Amino acid sequence: MSYQYLSSPYGRADKPVRCDAQREAVLARLERLSWLLDSAVPVPGTSFRLGADAVANLLPGLGPLASKGVSAWLILEAWRLGVPRSLLLRMCGNIALDAAIGAVPVLGWAADAFFRANRRNMALLRAAVSAGTQHPARPSSLVRPQPRTTRPATA
Repeated sequence: MSYQYLSSPYGRADKPVRCDAQREAVLARLERLSWLLDSAVPVPGTSFRLGADAVANLLPGLGPLASKGVSAWLILEAWRLGVPRSLLLRMCGNIALDAAIGAVPVLGWAADAFFRANRRNMALLRAAVSAGTQHPARPSSLVRPQPRTTRPATA
C-alpha cells in the first residue's frame, strides 16, 4: 500500500492520498465534469452532442466566465495530481483558445460547440497519468524553499 502526500493549494500537504484508488476516483470525477461541459446533451436526429460550456457561452458576461471557471478547476485538479508544468500550460492554452473562439459573437458560438477544450484536456491528463509523468509529490505553492546558507565546494 503506497501513499503519497499531495499538496493543497491552501497550505501544507497533511492528508495522505492513496495513489491508485484516489487518483482514479479524481480522474473519474474530472472525466464526468469534462463530459458534462463538452458533450452531455445529444442533438436530436444527429450524432452531435452539446455541453454546458457551449450553452453557457450563449449567455453574455456570466456564462463564459462561469464555464471557464469550471474549466480552470479541472486544471487545478490536474496540478494537484502532479502533472508537469508543460502539460498544465498546454491545458491553459486549450482553455484560452476556447475563450477566444467563444468571444466572437455568432460564429464563435457555433465554433465553440466543435472545439471541446475540456475533453482535450482530459485526454492529455489521462495520457500523462497513465504514462507516469506526474511528480511524486508536488510541494506547496505557498511554501518557499529556503536559500542555501553555505556555498558548494568547488574543485
